[in-house]
Amino acid sequence: MPKLDLRGLPPPEPFENIMQALQNMQKGSVLRVLIHREPFPLYDVLRDNNYTWQTSASADGNFTILISHAK
Repeated sequence: MPKLDLRGLPPPEPFENIMQALQNMQKGSVLRVLIHREPFPLYDVLRDNNYTWQTSASADGNFTILISHAK
C-alpha cells in the first residue's frame, strides 16, 4: 500500500503530493495518507475524479485517509 506522510507540510503541498500519487497509483491500489488536519477541499476533488476514501482521526489529532478508485 503506497503511503504518504504529509504531516506538517504547508498548503498546497499536501494536496499536490496526494494528486501526484493518485496519478501514479494502479487500479486496485489504496493510497494511505497521514496528515495533520482534515483536508475537506480534497474530498470534493476525489469525488469528482471517481475516488472513494475513508478518514479516521487519531488521538494525537492527526488523520489517516485511505484513498482508492471507486468501483
